[in-house]
Amino acid sequence: MGSEKLARMPRSRGARDGPIRGILLSEFHAVAGSKISCQVPDNLISKEVFDSIRTFIIPKPQLQRCILTINILGHKVIGYPVLINHVRYQRNAFYFNLCFVCDSLSRTVQYEAVVKKLSEYLLMMEEETSFLSCSEKNGNIHNLLTCILRDLNECQVATIVEGSTTIYLKIGRLKPDPPPVQDHQVPLLCRGFEDTDLDAWDLTTQQVLPFVNGMNHVARIAAEADVENQLVKSCIQNLVYYGVVQLLPLLKYSNVYMCTRALQKLTRNRTFADECRRYVQLHTAKDSVRLPSLFNILQLYSQMTHGVTLRSLCQRLCPRDNNIDERKLVSFGLQYCLIRCINKYPIFTGSVPTPKHKLYTGLNSFDEICCKTGLAPSRIEQEIDMDSNVTVIWK
Repeated sequence: MGSEKLARMPRSRGARDGPIRGILLSEFHAVAGSKISCQVPDNLISKEVFDSIRTFIIPKPQLQRCILTINILGHKVIGYPVLINHVRYQRNAFYFNLCFVCDSLSRTVQYEAVVKKLSEYLLMMEEETSFLSCSEKNGNIHNLLTCILRDLNECQVATIVEGSTTIYLKIGRLKPDPPPVQDHQVPLLCRGFEDTDLDAWDLTTQQVLPFVNGMNHVARIAAEADVENQLVKSCIQNLVYYGVVQLLPLLKYSNVYMCTRALQKLTRNRTFADECRRYVQLHTAKDSVRLPSLFNILQLYSQMTHGVTLRSLCQRLCPRDNNIDERKLVSFGLQYCLIRCINKYPIFTGSVPTPKHKLYTGLNSFDEICCKTGLAPSRIEQEIDMDSNVTVIWK
């Protein structure tokens, strides 16, 4: 699971979804070498273009059974070269490659699984009936590729029936890439992945996951896991893509939170309310059974508004006296959008900025500044309060 997932690469800038322009079947002829045995529509790839990429269409044995993408002369060609070793062929081997052809700027990663599955199907048919190598069946191959091209472009699915064999092809829907992960963000494992098997992931993820607890921000995870910061960010972004973790704002007692309309769900859904009570429960040695009351939870959430910090809220309502862990309360609220964090954005309005002032652009949040400078939030807040050239925007 892990090794395949981490092979996902971010999309190329400017890439767009586009149709399959054609399908190309290439074979290696014992005398003529690599050639086009069939393509739909006809003459989509000229002889000149094919000659420039033929060494990649039928590559060396080391690259067989691998997805290869070639972008050249306005075409992007996705193939899966296959080698069959058998004494019935000249030179005791048969090479072929089934390729999808798209525009050079098209995003093609969604076609890779289809190309591989279709190539494996043709491999099976060749081994059973010489479906590809028998010249008498060229008409059948052309009709087959024509139907596949039409159905995949029109319906995103295609069904192939050849004799007693049926195969289904479907172009998968890709989710958009998540935004870049920032140092100050806090990853939290989503429901169902709390006890995930580390052995199922790649080595980097195995190092990172034990430190993903909903409290550690990305920069701290990188330090504690002893993994390069940018590598941790890529790993977390990949986990977000696959729904394994979600990103929350950094929890600080100086933060201001505001409840949302979704808070009504706690009063309307008993199962959800009980889940919240269990999640925010303060586990102590003397009292680990009694769940906090929904009334006290709602009271805390409803008091979250502009100008009220988490610290002042805790001092006034004392959540721990009611068996509520305020950190888990905030974490649960952010997970299910019951609350949202109101961020501070300092802006330097003076004329001669110091190196630290250059971070006060109104674009860097308070959390980002804390992570970039490595300073405690209380110290930065104190400096900002004493600096008349700094204005703070809350949003």
